[in-house]
Amino acid sequence: MKVAVFSTKAYDREFLNAANIAAHSNHELIYFDARLEPKTAPLAAECSAICVFVNDDVGAETLITLAKQGVRFVVLRSTGFNNVDLKMAAELGIKVARVTTYSPFSVAEHAVGLILMLNRKLYRAYNRVRDDNFSLEGLLGFDLHGRTVGVVGTGKIGSIFAQIMHGFGCQLLGYDPYPNPNFEAIGASRYVQLSELFENADIISLHVPLFPETYHMIDANAIGQMKPGVMLINTSRGALIDTKAAIEGIKSGRIGYLGIDVYEQEDELFFQDLSNTIIQDDNFQLLQSFPNVVITAHQAFFTRNALEDISRTTIKNLTDFEQGRPCSNEVKQPEKIPATTSVE
Repeated sequence: MKVAVFSTKAYDREFLNAANIAAHSNHELIYFDARLEPKTAPLAAECSAICVFVNDDVGAETLITLAKQGVRFVVLRSTGFNNVDLKMAAELGIKVARVTTYSPFSVAEHAVGLILMLNRKLYRAYNRVRDDNFSLEGLLGFDLHGRTVGVVGTGKIGSIFAQIMHGFGCQLLGYDPYPNPNFEAIGASRYVQLSELFENADIISLHVPLFPETYHMIDANAIGQMKPGVMLINTSRGALIDTKAAIEGIKSGRIGYLGIDVYEQEDELFFQDLSNTIIQDDNFQLLQSFPNVVITAHQAFFTRNALEDISRTTIKNLTDFEQGRPCSNEVKQPEKIPATTSVE
């Protein structure tokens, strides 16, 4: 089957090709660096399927163009599918599948890395030492032991994150409409209402998907309920946080630390080298200017283990569709997920 693969980098090609060969598949993978959007959709001409990533635009206009070209299957190299218009896909007879799970340790461990980076000012310390500045002024951190960590979304990733933080000696507050026995089994954990979590957590980490119900779930009202100086971590989807509200929270001191691997306007920024350009996003530039903010470019998933899982599942989804088999990873419309259910 001929497949147009959008938003690809060298590592995507490496792992997808390896998975294609290992599965003895005959898929013809046609790689494009370009991000999928209405104007690039014609690149998928003569393809039966397309493969997309988190910032590809699989909205109504794009889908209509794809359908006219004969595309009947969209496979995502991600768990989230908020960038796909499922209703339009169903109307056009286009099936959609995703990677329902991949190494959950990759994202959980990255979230912990952001916490350590912010708390112990590792980014500032590294740059100082390279400049032969060995002063400790401004690098003061705090013990994680005994701190209260709020985990919003306690699925696979959230629960693994909680286990790691338990190892530091933290108290754990969880919020999820569907309690997870794995989270409940952690000795220092208990479920609470979201407002109680906001009020009592020293560190809050988000592990929920992006849906209309979770869009800007961290807004001015939510930030106003948090402890002064709270550390906020987001490795899920950028639009969970209202960026302007977060900026005001940082200015007021309500947010003492912000660590994000995702950003709500990242589709025009992340996964490309913009070092020789002038970034026009004023909010992003302002975030970059704060000394208590650390931003990574959507790399939490980026481990060899995760890429192997993603590629293996992607090839399987393509083969299931090609051979007319039921696809266990198909996303059907409507797929309603409660507002703060966890990311798998």
